[in-house]
Amino acid sequence: MHHEALQEALPGDNVGFNVKNVSVKDIKRGYVASDSKNKPATGVQDFHAQVIVLNHPGQVQNGYSPVLDCHTAHIAFKFAEIKQKCDRRTENPKFIKSGDATIVRPEPSKPMCV
Repeated sequence: MHHEALQEALPGDNVGFNVKNVSVKDIKRGYVASDSKNKPATGVQDFHAQVIVLNHPGQVQNGYSPVLDCHTAHIAFKFAEIKQKCDRRTENPKFIKSGDATIVRPEPSKPMCV
Protein backbone atom coordinates (compact mmCIF):
# COMPACT_ATOMS: atom_id res chain seq x y z
CA MET A 1 0.00 0.00 0.00
CA HIS A 2 3.00 2.31 0.37
CA HIS A 3 3.90 4.27 -2.81
CA GLU A 4 0.93 3.02 -4.80
CA ALA A 5 -0.45 5.09 -7.68
CA LEU A 6 -4.12 6.09 -7.29
CA GLN A 7 -6.50 7.61 -9.84
CA GLU A 8 -8.74 9.02 -7.12
CA ALA A 9 -8.51 9.56 -3.36
CA LEU A 10 -11.61 9.04 -1.24
CA PRO A 11 -12.45 10.41 2.22
CA GLY A 12 -10.20 8.79 4.80
CA ASP A 13 -7.38 8.05 2.34
CA ASN A 14 -3.94 9.40 3.23
CA VAL A 15 -2.13 10.49 0.10
CA GLY A 16 1.16 12.14 -0.69
CA PHE A 17 2.23 13.93 -3.86
CA ASN A 18 5.10 15.93 -5.26
CA VAL A 19 4.92 19.30 -6.97
CA LYS A 20 7.59 20.28 -9.48
CA ASN A 21 9.93 23.07 -8.35
CA VAL A 22 8.52 23.07 -4.78
CA SER A 23 10.76 21.88 -1.96
CA VAL A 24 9.39 20.10 1.10
CA LYS A 25 11.01 22.90 3.13
CA ASP A 26 8.77 25.47 1.38
CA ILE A 27 5.59 23.81 2.63
CA LYS A 28 4.38 24.65 6.13
CA ARG A 29 1.73 23.22 8.43
CA GLY A 30 -1.77 24.29 7.41
CA TYR A 31 -1.04 24.88 3.71
CA VAL A 32 -3.85 23.75 1.39
CA ALA A 33 -3.47 22.32 -2.12
CA SER A 34 -6.12 23.15 -4.73
CA ASP A 35 -6.68 23.79 -8.41
CA SER A 36 -5.66 27.47 -8.56
CA LYS A 37 -7.08 28.05 -12.06
CA ASN A 38 -10.49 26.35 -11.96
CA LYS A 39 -11.48 26.18 -8.30
CA PRO A 40 -8.99 27.77 -5.88
CA ALA A 41 -9.23 27.11 -2.15
CA THR A 42 -10.59 30.09 -0.23
CA GLY A 43 -10.71 31.00 3.44
CA VAL A 44 -13.93 31.10 5.40
CA GLN A 45 -15.27 33.91 7.57
CA ASP A 46 -17.27 31.51 9.73
CA PHE A 47 -18.81 28.05 9.60
CA HIS A 48 -20.98 25.70 11.66
CA ALA A 49 -19.31 23.10 13.87
CA GLN A 50 -20.42 20.52 16.39
CA VAL A 51 -18.49 21.06 19.61
CA ILE A 52 -18.42 18.79 22.65
CA VAL A 53 -17.13 20.35 25.86
CA LEU A 54 -15.14 17.59 27.54
CA ASN A 55 -13.54 19.22 30.54
CA HIS A 56 -13.96 22.92 31.28
CA PRO A 57 -14.04 24.38 34.81
CA GLY A 58 -16.76 26.95 34.16
CA GLN A 59 -19.29 28.02 31.60
CA VAL A 60 -18.53 28.75 27.93
CA GLN A 61 -20.48 31.54 26.27
CA ASN A 62 -20.47 33.64 23.10
CA GLY A 63 -17.12 35.39 22.67
CA TYR A 64 -15.09 32.55 24.23
CA SER A 65 -11.80 32.08 22.31
CA PRO A 66 -10.30 28.57 22.32
CA VAL A 67 -7.75 27.13 19.87
CA LEU A 68 -9.09 24.93 17.07
CA ASP A 69 -7.28 22.03 15.44
CA CYS A 70 -8.85 21.43 12.04
CA HIS A 71 -6.95 19.13 9.68
CA THR A 72 -3.38 20.43 10.11
CA ALA A 73 -4.33 24.00 11.07
CA HIS A 74 -3.93 25.19 14.67
CA ILE A 75 -5.87 28.48 14.88
CA ALA A 76 -7.50 30.60 17.58
CA PHE A 77 -11.17 31.38 16.99
CA LYS A 78 -14.09 32.77 18.92
CA PHE A 79 -17.60 31.45 19.43
CA ALA A 80 -19.59 34.04 17.50
CA GLU A 81 -22.86 32.27 18.33
CA ILE A 82 -23.86 29.17 20.25
CA LYS A 83 -26.75 28.07 18.03
CA GLN A 84 -28.24 25.10 19.86
CA LYS A 85 -27.52 22.19 22.12
CA CYS A 86 -27.64 18.82 20.38
CA ASP A 87 -30.61 17.76 22.48
CA ARG A 88 -32.64 19.94 20.01
CA ARG A 89 -34.70 21.35 22.89
CA THR A 90 -32.48 24.33 23.62
CA GLU A 91 -32.21 26.98 20.89
CA ASN A 92 -29.63 29.77 21.34
CA PRO A 93 -28.46 28.83 24.85
CA LYS A 94 -26.69 31.58 26.84
CA PHE A 95 -23.87 29.21 27.86
CA ILE A 96 -22.65 25.62 27.68
CA LYS A 97 -20.70 23.56 30.21
CA SER A 98 -18.77 20.28 30.50
CA GLY A 99 -20.61 17.38 28.92
CA ASP A 100 -22.66 19.53 26.52
CA ALA A 101 -22.68 18.86 22.77
CA THR A 102 -23.62 21.93 20.75
CA ILE A 103 -23.71 23.48 17.31
CA VAL A 104 -21.70 26.72 17.24
CA ARG A 105 -20.71 29.32 14.65
CA PRO A 106 -16.98 29.90 15.16
CA GLU A 107 -15.07 32.78 13.56
CA PRO A 108 -11.36 32.07 12.92
CA SER A 109 -8.87 34.79 13.96
CA LYS A 110 -6.99 34.46 10.63
CA PRO A 111 -7.84 32.97 7.20
CA MET A 112 -8.66 29.30 7.37
CA CYS A 113 -9.73 26.76 4.75
CA VAL A 114 -12.15 24.14 6.10
